[in-house]
Order: sequence, then C-alpha cells, then structure tokens
Amino acid sequence: MPKVAVISLFAALSLGLTGCATHAADPGPAAPAGPAAFPVTVGGVAIPHRPDRIVSLSPSATETLYALGAGPQVVAVDSDSDYPPQAPRTALSGLSPSPEAIAARNPDLVVVSADTGGLAAALAKTGVPTVVMPDAKTLDDAYGEFVSLGIATGHRAEGENLARQAKEDIDRIVAATPKPAQPLSYYYELDQTYYSAKSSTFIGQILSRFGVSDIADGAGTGDYPQLSAEHILRADPGLIFLADTHCCGQNAGTVAARPGWSTLSAVKNGHVVALDDDIASRWSPRIVELVRAVSAAVSSAAPAHR
Repeated sequence: MPKVAVISLFAALSLGLTGCATHAADPGPAAPAGPAAFPVTVGGVAIPHRPDRIVSLSPSATETLYALGAGPQVVAVDSDSDYPPQAPRTALSGLSPSPEAIAARNPDLVVVSADTGGLAAALAKTGVPTVVMPDAKTLDDAYGEFVSLGIATGHRAEGENLARQAKEDIDRIVAATPKPAQPLSYYYELDQTYYSAKSSTFIGQILSRFGVSDIADGAGTGDYPQLSAEHILRADPGLIFLADTHCCGQNAGTVAARPGWSTLSAVKNGHVVALDDDIASRWSPRIVELVRAVSAAVSSAAPAHR
C-alpha cells in the first residue's frame, strides 16, 4: 500500500471511522472450536457455521488467519495482503470495497478492518456475515483479535495459544532488554515527508515499553503528525526508526544525505534502524518480530547515552 494511503488509513481509523466496528477483544459468547461448536457470535456478528470460503480485506487479519491455521479456508484476500506469499491475492480493495466484487467470490465469511461504506449491511442482504477487526489500539487489542479470529473460523484453541505465545514472547523480550541509563529519544518515520507516530499509537505504545521517548509527542495534531525537519534536528533523537524502507527506498545512507541530518546523534552513532514496512504497519502475530527489532536497536543505542 502506498505510504500516504497507509497514513490516511491510520488517521481515519484513529478518528473512529470504523462504522459498526466492534472491539475484537470482546468476541461475545462462543463454544469451543470445532464444526459442532457453531453457530458462534464474534463482535456481535452471528456466524452460523464453520466458514470454508473466507474473504479477508485486511492485511493484518490475513496474516493472523494463516498463523491460526485457517489458510485453507481463505479463498481471496485484498490487494494489500502480500503475506504470507501463498495467500490468494486479488484486486479486491479494503479501502474502497465493492460488495458486488466480494459477493462474486461466494464467501461465507468476510473479514475487514473497517465497515467502509456500509459494507456489512450490503453483504448481510446476501446472507454473508462480515466481521470487523478494527485497528488495534494496544497490544491487548491485538491479542484479542487473534482469539476472535480463532473463534470465528473454528480455531479457538489456536487463537488462544497464538495470543498467549505472542504476549509471553513480547513480555520476555521487553524484560530482557536493558533500559537506557540516560534519556533516549527516537524519531519514527512513516514516510520521507516526516509523518510520524506519537506514543499514544499502537506502535508508540510498543516503543514506550522500552523506556524511550517519542519526539513526535507534543508536535502537530492527531496521532500521526507531520513533523518538520527543523523539529527533528532540534530534538536530536538518539534513535531513528524507518518504516519507509520498501515503499520509499529510505535507509541510513539516504537519511545521512538529508541537509543537516549527518549531525544527528542517531546518524553519527549508527543508530538508524531500517524496519520492514509491512511488519511495522500491521498488528498481526509478526509484531513479535517488530518488538525483537526494537529491542536490538535500544540495546545497541543505550550504551552511547550512558
């Protein structure tokens, strides 16, 4: 997905434009997984039987479905769902979904990140349930979505195990990472026009667990402000995280070549961290990989600030 589109989507979701989305952390009553367990209710949506033709219009949900073992039940995913490679990627859009195009896939369950344009109501007329997995605001939200998708697809035990394992792995990684002995700040880059993410965001909350401070806090409006080069240079972050490596070709070299940026502590000390764009912008089970990358970066940068 183009980085500007990602930022726009984040901003829209943070403003609550999720239609009739319900939080996945509260899936509602459900029986144990298995064919006989259905019907189940997830997020207020009744699913009459174990779905065998799932359409996912959310890259995060797509990754989670495959991690749960529900991949064989998935018949189509949106154009931005590029992981895992075997996912049946199509031209379907999660940003501007077409009920007709989705219905043509004959789904018995549709998973989306937002009920854009009244999609759920349109599909309900054809008898297709639509489960909304909204953007995770916290790690607990992400864990809850793993469980909810497990219930919705007949993989409840796998969903619970996935959530438990992710939480244990993340807690262990954070606990094993030495906290900076002196203040350590970071700049998190969403694109090369300096859009960033505050500590109130999902990614910001993850980074905050490592005892580092966000230079975007207090700057601009909203959770994803556009910073100025002057603000970044003035803040002199000890760490720079680049979430625009694949989309926009950014790396330590391009950052150092920006006017004045070679003087930044993060650049001088070699603490410009290239992240995988997709992992950094999704709340799938691969958040463990993101946490591991942040841990390595903080462990490396902290000694330079002692």
